[in-house]
Amino acid sequence: MRRPLARALAFAAVAALVPLLPPASATADSVVIGGIPVDISQSPWTVALTSRDRFGGTRAGQFCGGVAVNRFKILTAAHCLGAAVLGAPPGKVRDLKVIVDRTDLLSGQGKEIPVSTTWVNPQYNKTTNAGDFALLTLASPLPAHSVISMAAAGDPAYKPGTAATVYGWGDTTGDGDYVHSLRAAHVKVLRDAVCAKAYPGDSEGTYTPASMLCAGEPKGGHDACQGDSGGPLVAQGRLIGLVSWGTGCGWAGNPGVYTRISEVVKALNSGR
Repeated sequence: MRRPLARALAFAAVAALVPLLPPASATADSVVIGGIPVDISQSPWTVALTSRDRFGGTRAGQFCGGVAVNRFKILTAAHCLGAAVLGAPPGKVRDLKVIVDRTDLLSGQGKEIPVSTTWVNPQYNKTTNAGDFALLTLASPLPAHSVISMAAAGDPAYKPGTAATVYGWGDTTGDGDYVHSLRAAHVKVLRDAVCAKAYPGDSEGTYTPASMLCAGEPKGGHDACQGDSGGPLVAQGRLIGLVSWGTGCGWAGNPGVYTRISEVVKALNSGR
């Protein structure tokens, strides 16, 4: 299962029930299942979180995804910044950076910008996976074109059946087949009833419509996977979700679960 651990976008199903982040001893995992290669210019707001001290240099230290919602602010998954992933509080990770404007993690394209401060949603529930979002503040600003708008409550982009795209670097098969170039998978926003049936509540998490949404294909095959946690789900040119959790990768009947961005907007506006 893809529990909250840096989840990647993969091409095939994954047999193990694991969070969407890579284990500390491994390289950061996951790429979009059923995905296609894309250039960063097609999704300039998609960024990679990196710590070479923690994850080594094989994939430039990438361990999670993120999305630029402001020239200084990056949204990602709360579980990406947990001690189980980073080995320490995020403020203690000396080389925590965000890679921007880079298609191939191993190229010299783009920049690696240090993170100046981190904020993890205090309402994040590790048991249910609700409220799985965090905010990074960059030490220097991004170009204006690298920012995407967030879809507020009531936005038609959340309507079931809407075509959406999820982006990330990671496991393309669910079997640890990692790539180092950005990929994307085309999915559809699914009805809450579909996810409620798939995830009624157990030790892995509970689907909560108010703070989550799910996306995928009824027959499976297109999905995010280990290593893509915190990456963007985009529909109609707006951010609607962050890769969060789920069972397997691309499994029929087990769509990917995303943090619902309208709830993020509400929380940030309320100063929570």
